[in-house]
Amino acid sequence: MPKRLLIFLFLLATAVPIFAQKKDRFEQICERTSVVTSHKNLPQAFKTADSLYIAAKKPLEKVRSLILSSELYHYTGEFKKAICYSENAHSLITQMNDQEWLAYISRLLAKQYRQVGLQERSRKYIVKGLEASLKISDPQKRNEMAGLLNQEMAYYDIELGNYTNAIQYIEYSLKYFERINSQREDRTVAASYQLLGDVYFKLNDYPVSESYYRKAEKLLREGSCILGLVYNGLGGIRLKQENWKDAELYLKKAEKIADTSRSLKLKKAVYSNINDYYEGVGDDFKASLYAVKYVRAYDSIAARNQVLGIKDLESPVNKNGKKSGQLNMAKNTAIIILFISLVGLIIFFRTKQKRQRSKLRNIIRTQLRPITQKSVHIFKPSHDFEFANISVEEVAEKDSEADKRRNDSLMTFETESKLLELLEDFEKGKLYNNKGMSLSFLAGELNTNTKYLSYVINQHKSADFKTYINRLRINYIVDKLINDEKYRQYKISILADECGFSSHSKFAAVFKAVTDFSPSAYIKYLDAEKSN
Repeated sequence: MPKRLLIFLFLLATAVPIFAQKKDRFEQICERTSVVTSHKNLPQAFKTADSLYIAAKKPLEKVRSLILSSELYHYTGEFKKAICYSENAHSLITQMNDQEWLAYISRLLAKQYRQVGLQERSRKYIVKGLEASLKISDPQKRNEMAGLLNQEMAYYDIELGNYTNAIQYIEYSLKYFERINSQREDRTVAASYQLLGDVYFKLNDYPVSESYYRKAEKLLREGSCILGLVYNGLGGIRLKQENWKDAELYLKKAEKIADTSRSLKLKKAVYSNINDYYEGVGDDFKASLYAVKYVRAYDSIAARNQVLGIKDLESPVNKNGKKSGQLNMAKNTAIIILFISLVGLIIFFRTKQKRQRSKLRNIIRTQLRPITQKSVHIFKPSHDFEFANISVEEVAEKDSEADKRRNDSLMTFETESKLLELLEDFEKGKLYNNKGMSLSFLAGELNTNTKYLSYVINQHKSADFKTYINRLRINYIVDKLINDEKYRQYKISILADECGFSSHSKFAAVFKAVTDFSPSAYIKYLDAEKSN
């Protein structure tokens, strides 16, 4: 063969794949983004999908990029956005005569509407997809799409409790899959077997159910979401048979897949069965843990179902479907008690926090008044002396009821008025911060006796001596914290020393008794008020 002819044949052989690669480049980028990039770098996958839509020159390329965005949002659990993109793709494809893509998008919408609980909308797209699938010219693709759409119809009937119809549609799907000569269909065939296992389980035919689960298991790879449903089904059968050991084995396998899966349906089913398992073996603590997990998955599904703001008007499932899909009475009771307790705790702590904040604001408002307008006492009188019994070594003297009665009869009105004026002058100073402050010390400073002083404080300050001094000290330090920012930077021990307390702990105890806040919490609140 001449040398030139060989070169020509070589160039021809290499040019065809290169041309084909260039021709299918858009499709290759879409496929790579969906399969590879979405798992490694999801934000980059979204950017690629947007770029593909902008770069698309043909209507079909726009459709493909919209479907890619829909699949990515579906993968992240944003079903509203996923459906919006699918609907846009459907609007475009209906303007084109491409039955293959019309069937594909119809099946995608049917699946998405099913997963948000809109069964009738799902069925509408199943019917539309089946009609389009019959017009697909390629036998392989026609049979594949018809099989998948029959699967979707089976899901629809299972939700309604029409198990006989569901079995019929699953068998149709298997017949279509048998006509496809491809190893890639193992997963879709396994999904049909898993569905049959679920249906026969609901019909209480456990041997037949297990046989179909086993068929599905042989076709699936480790970690598959469908395999998780298979293990959960096998675990459910063992629960019904009260074979606790084997039930635990299968449910552990199912849980391992569920914990790493994005499928809320799988999580809900697995956590429900594990809850039943622990109830069966008498472990109420672990049963309650999985009851909470079940409720979270259930609530997530409910929230997802309401994301479009559309009421599902489909028919309710029959009694058997309801019974199998609900927790037993004990489980529901445990969940209700758990939630009521949680709500009660939240309300309690929020109410307490609100009261504390209200009290603190009142303190701050009082402190921010001009000095001439301030009342001597910024705190309400406490008739039960809630903090009077706190041990502080610097004020130790006690007064008795007998002393009060005696002083009441001996003290003249002029002496009482004079002593009250002296106390008001005392409050305007800082002498109360003296660490050696005591009843006898103050009596000496005011040139009176302890009995008279004790009587006036009790009668006019609505407190005993210890409470009175503690209030003045905390009043002083609160004023400093509000009006002098540098005090907020001091350590608590320095603040304690500043107002006459001998230790950090005594100061903190009295401060909290007066304000309902610890010193550090009070300082944080002041800083937050300032920033606001």
